[in-house]
Amino acid sequence: MKTEVALGIDIGGTNTVFGLVDKEGKCIAESSVPTNKNEYASFLFSRLFEKVNDIYKGISDKYVLAGIGIGAPNANYYKGTVELPPNLNWGVVNIIEIVKQYFNLPVAITNDANAAAIGEMEFGAAKGMKDFIIITLGTGVGSGIVIDGKLVYGHDGFAGEIGHTIVFIGGRQCGCGRKGCLETYTSASGLKRTFYELLSGSKEESTLGKISFNDLTSIMIYEAALNGDKIALEAFDYTAKILGLKLADAIEHTSPEAIFLYGGLSMAGDFIFKPTKKYMEEFVLDIFKNKVKLLPSGLKNGETAILGASALIWNEIKRKR
Repeated sequence: MKTEVALGIDIGGTNTVFGLVDKEGKCIAESSVPTNKNEYASFLFSRLFEKVNDIYKGISDKYVLAGIGIGAPNANYYKGTVELPPNLNWGVVNIIEIVKQYFNLPVAITNDANAAAIGEMEFGAAKGMKDFIIITLGTGVGSGIVIDGKLVYGHDGFAGEIGHTIVFIGGRQCGCGRKGCLETYTSASGLKRTFYELLSGSKEESTLGKISFNDLTSIMIYEAALNGDKIALEAFDYTAKILGLKLADAIEHTSPEAIFLYGGLSMAGDFIFKPTKKYMEEFVLDIFKNKVKLLPSGLKNGETAILGASALIWNEIKRKR
């Protein structure tokens, strides 16, 4: 008998990753394609499914595809749409309709951070937790909120946009069209912007001082911090201070057992976790102090987004069977 697998797809601002995942959370195969943010969504899925089919052909004698789960920015679980994603030039597009042109299978879509929350609850460190928050720190900043064991969608499907709450009125320009969003300060590109702002106003020299903004990466800033670069260390501290402030607000709204950080910036480890925890405790209301754990994802590095998207559709399939 063939083993059932779900296709988990995570649409990012730069790359779209996908994998075939069984019911236990084991990733059988995975790959990625460039998202190409300026092209139509239909072109992305044409390229994506061509690659999926190439991989699936090699394992179809052992595995059968049961459904497709998708995590994407500004995805609406109720409508099956992606609507005005800040880092993609898609407008409003019905993703379920596009996917159904290729596969006659159960399909579900949600915010990429919501998918990560479901994955953490099904396969990761949030097993057994009923109240927690996921914060994704990547090209953008997303969040998934679980209360009493249920993902919070709100009445319109868009609840949980912590990354687009305002930090500073009239602050940095955000891809969503507004100014001062958390995303502009605590995403990978936000860290870069902070680094250059600090560099321009400091007398300290940095090993990254001669690298252009376009060539600089958050990984370079992390490596500089490892080597004691004072501007890089200050950039991480500033990023953590803003993140800690917003997490304190989130704690006061939902009183979670834990907050999980995942995404590229979370890979900086103690450079982001320790100061964020410090500032979170400093800013939070006294009745919440030292009650909320700040944790990394319990899912395998590199597979978090895929496992989250696959967990979304496994949940849907289980409910209907």
